Amino acid sequence: MAAADVNGHSRASRRVQVVAVQVGTFLAVWAAWEALSRSGWLYEGVVPSSLVVFPAILAHLVDLEFWDHMGRTAYEVVAGFAIGGSVGAALGILLGIRRFLAAVLEPYINYMAATPKIIFLPIMMVLFGVGAGSKVAMAAISAFFPVAVSVYRGTLLVSPVLIRVARSFKASQWTIVKSVYLPSLVPPLLTGFRLGLGVAIVGTLLAEIKLSNKGLGYVMIQHYNFFRTADMYAVLIIIFVIAVGINTMMDYLARRFAHKT
Repeated sequence: MAAADVNGHSRASRRVQVVAVQVGTFLAVWAAWEALSRSGWLYEGVVPSSLVVFPAILAHLVDLEFWDHMGRTAYEVVAGFAIGGSVGAALGILLGIRRFLAAVLEPYINYMAATPKIIFLPIMMVLFGVGAGSKVAMAAISAFFPVAVSVYRGTLLVSPVLIRVARSFKASQWTIVKSVYLPSLVPPLLTGFRLGLGVAIVGTLLAEIKLSNKGLGYVMIQHYNFFRTADMYAVLIIIFVIAVGINTMMDYLARRFAHKT
């Protein structure tokens, strides 16, 4: 009992230390930001003061038009991620159970997974126009590869013994996938979704920055074009906070499902 109390106290103390370091790091970065903005080393406005950026953040958050832009980006990311993630997961499982097909396609998938997806943007614009369709397509193609690779790698870790046992009971291929593969693929699937969602956001924003008439990327590049640097930083910080929130949520889901499996 005493050992448990000591361990609990040690973990609590460690958490306090971690939080203290995190808060200290945040304050140090903030102080460095302010020092750089007031130093005169850079051209005026390149690094605006946080005292200017924070009111700009508030101004954006109370602007209904900004929320309209955010809604467009959210739609493009979610729709593209749903398409790319589901197709990637299905292909990953298919490659796992069809090893000959995997031997044929794996090199192409690996090579294309490492390719910057922004090179596909002109093709997406030709196919789907400059509206939301091309951004959804960019999010889909960005999310597809991390999910497909992660799920396929996860199928290679499924115990062959379980597969042989299922086949010995004359289980169908669908039954094997549902009862053997899927329960084992929860951690790699969540890892793939986490990576895929992150790159889907990046792909969508890059596409909006390059050519768009709506979305957070469009708002950000408009601020840049008209030298509204404080507003540009404000949008960047809002995007950063949203990305951190999404990543935290995905991490929580991954840990929760990991404990269940």
